[in-house]
Amino acid sequence: MSNSASPVAPFLKWAGGKRWLMKSYLDSFTSLRWNRYVEPFLGSGAAFFALNPKRALLNDANQELVDTYKAIKHDWVSVVDKLYEHDEQHSEDHYYKMRALTPRSASSKAARFIYLNRTCFNGLYRVNKKGRFNVPLGTKTSAILDTDNFSEISRRLAKAELLSGDFEAVIATCGAGDLIYADPPYTVKHNTNGFLKYNEKLFSWADQERLRLGLIDAKSRGAAVIISNADHPSLRELYDGATHLTANRHSIMASESARRKMTTELLILL
Repeated sequence: MSNSASPVAPFLKWAGGKRWLMKSYLDSFTSLRWNRYVEPFLGSGAAFFALNPKRALLNDANQELVDTYKAIKHDWVSVVDKLYEHDEQHSEDHYYKMRALTPRSASSKAARFIYLNRTCFNGLYRVNKKGRFNVPLGTKTSAILDTDNFSEISRRLAKAELLSGDFEAVIATCGAGDLIYADPPYTVKHNTNGFLKYNEKLFSWADQERLRLGLIDAKSRGAAVIISNADHPSLRELYDGATHLTANRHSIMASESARRKMTTELLILL
């Protein structure tokens, strides 16, 4: 089950982040009975930090992201010390120097990852064909935020197993006593999605179908399952028979503020 302690803010800005969801739909998670929280697509971890579970299995295909969580889990002080150095040195030259650099230590890699996330354009994560981060400098100038609480983040991550790999292998380990929250990239049938240009590899419709089968199998083993996904007829059809909730949110990923308007997403309860 979740812990009653106050939630902490995610330390990353992430495409498709779920801070908004946890503000309005937390009851959908806390009303269920579970012992271990499982998230196959971790991202910024908004749900994990809001729920504060006593046990967790957290996974993401992005190895750099998972390594950043691991560094904070094991030595958050070193990460923060280096992040302060980036904050003091921040400039256009420093940003592009760090973007091109590959640090050696785990704490230096994590501090670089957080620094780039906080000062790049719109908090995006995007890499080129060679796997190199290539988002240009943004307008934010601070690598340190008032909401930072890395000591508490480290304490909560101490209760979590962190993995980086394909979602299917993680879901296959789940059963009775687990709550799986699946928040995949929002691909719909016969179409790409808004995150295509922000990802080096598109999450395909075949992946959506593979995810559904894995979640249904986990449900048959006794796991509780919640999915967030695009509010699109193809996704409603894919999860036909499940409970569908329409969740309202502001679209924040558009580059122009005029295009950022109210939109809907699906919250699916298997």
